[in-house]
Amino acid sequence: MKGPSIKKNLVLSTMYQVLTLLTPLITAPYISRVLGVDQVGIYSFTLSNQYFFSLLAGLGTASYGLREIARNRDDAKMRSKLFWEIELLTVFTTAVMLCAWAVWIYFNQKYKIFYLILSLNLFNTMFDIAWFYDGLEMFQYTVFKNSAIKIAGVILLFTFIKSRDDLALYIFIVCATTLLGTLSMWVTLPKFLVPVDWRKFTFRRHLHETFIYFVPTVATSIYTVLDKTLIGFITKDASQNGYYEQATKLIKMMEALTFTALNHVLGSRISWLFAENRHEEIKRRILDSMNYIFFMGVGICFGILGIAANFVPVFFGPGYDGVIRVLQLLSPIIVIIGVSNCLGSQYYNPAGLRAVSARFIIMGSVTNLVLNLLLIPVFKSQGAVIASLAAETLISVLYVRHSNGYLTPAQLVQLGWKKLVAGLVMLAGMVCAGRFVHGEITVIIAQFCVGVIIYLAVLAVLKDSFIRFALDTGSGMIYKFMHRK
Repeated sequence: MKGPSIKKNLVLSTMYQVLTLLTPLITAPYISRVLGVDQVGIYSFTLSNQYFFSLLAGLGTASYGLREIARNRDDAKMRSKLFWEIELLTVFTTAVMLCAWAVWIYFNQKYKIFYLILSLNLFNTMFDIAWFYDGLEMFQYTVFKNSAIKIAGVILLFTFIKSRDDLALYIFIVCATTLLGTLSMWVTLPKFLVPVDWRKFTFRRHLHETFIYFVPTVATSIYTVLDKTLIGFITKDASQNGYYEQATKLIKMMEALTFTALNHVLGSRISWLFAENRHEEIKRRILDSMNYIFFMGVGICFGILGIAANFVPVFFGPGYDGVIRVLQLLSPIIVIIGVSNCLGSQYYNPAGLRAVSARFIIMGSVTNLVLNLLLIPVFKSQGAVIASLAAETLISVLYVRHSNGYLTPAQLVQLGWKKLVAGLVMLAGMVCAGRFVHGEITVIIAQFCVGVIIYLAVLAVLKDSFIRFALDTGSGMIYKFMHRK
C-alpha cells in the first residue's frame, strides 16, 4: 500500500475544516434570526441529552479503531479483520442503546418529536467508519463526500427553514445530511478490505480496549455536553441554553481553525511513528504543532475579546446580547484546549496511554461537575463557562506534567510569551479602533484589520519563531514549518 502524503492530507483536512468553519458562519445568522434564541436553546438541550446515548453506543471505537488501523495499515488481512471486529462491536452496542433511547423518549414526552428525529444520530454512530479511513490516512475518501453533502445541507436549510415553527425540520435536515455523509463512506470501502474468516473474529480484547478509550470520552462529555443539560435543568430558561450554544458554536469554529485539522492528520501519522520507534521525530512534530497552535490560538483569543461586543449583535441579530459575555469568558479555552488536544492526539493516544490520560480527564470532569452545580444556579450560563475553564486548565497542566519530556512547561513559556505580548497589544489596538470608527459593519472590519496587522507586526518585532519562519518561507509556510528538517 502506497504511503500516504502528509502534505496532501494536511491540505485536504484544512480545506474541510475551512468548510466546516464557513458553514455555520453562513447559516448561523439566518438560523438564529428565524428560529430565535429559545428554539436554539431547545435544540441545544435536546441534542445534549441525545448525545449521551450516542456516546454509550460508540464506546471508544473511533479513537481506538483509528489507532489500530494506523498500526496495521500495511497488512491488508489484519486491517480487514480489525475493521469488521470493531464495526460489528459498534453495531451491537448501538442496537442496545437504541432500545434504551426508546425508553427515554417514552418518559420524556415534552420534546418527543425532536427526540424521535434525533434518533438518526444513533444510526450515524452505528455506521460511522471515518476512523478506518483516518487510520489509513486516506482523508480524501471522507473529505470530498462530506463536503458535498455539507453544502447540500446548507442549501436545504435556506430553502425550507422559514419560521420558528420549523425547528423539527431543521433538526431533521442536520441529522439526515450527517447520516447521508456517513453512509457514503461505505461505497469505497471494498477497495481497502480483503476477505476474512469470520469464524476467527475475537471481540473480547476490543471490548476491553474500547472501554479504556470510552472512559475519558465520557469524562470529557461532562464538561462539553453535560453543562448544556445542567443549564437547562437548573435555570429552566431556554434562552440561557441559547446563549451558551451560540457562544460554544463560535468557539468550536475557532478550534477547527486552530488545531483540529492539524491534530486530525498528525494523530494518524504519529501512531505509525510510535510503531516505528521514531521518538525524536515525534517530539519535533509536537513542538512544532504547539508553536502553530499558540500562534493561532492566542491571536484568536484576544481577537474575540476585542471584537465580540460589536460582532455578536450583527452576526446573531436581536435577542442574543447574552452571548457577548459568555463568548468573551470562553475565549481563553481555545489555547487551553489546544495544549491538551495536541498532547492527547499526538502523544497519549498514539503511545497507547489512553488509560493514563483518562485519569486526568476524570479529575477535570469531577472538578467541572462540582463547579457547574455550584456556579450555574448563581451565574447561569456564565457559571458553566467558568467551570469549563477550570476543568480544562487542570487537564492541560496534568497532560504537560506527565508527558515524559515530549512537551515541557519551559517549552510552552518559550513558545508563548511573545505571542501573549502581541495579543495584549493587539487587544489595545482593537479597543481604540472600536472607539474611533463608527458603523456596525465598518467597525468590525476595522477592528479585525487593525488586530491582524498589530499582532503580526509585534511578533515580527519580537522575532517570534513562528512568524520569523513564516516571513522566511512565504507560501506554503504552515506545511513547511510542520515538516522542516
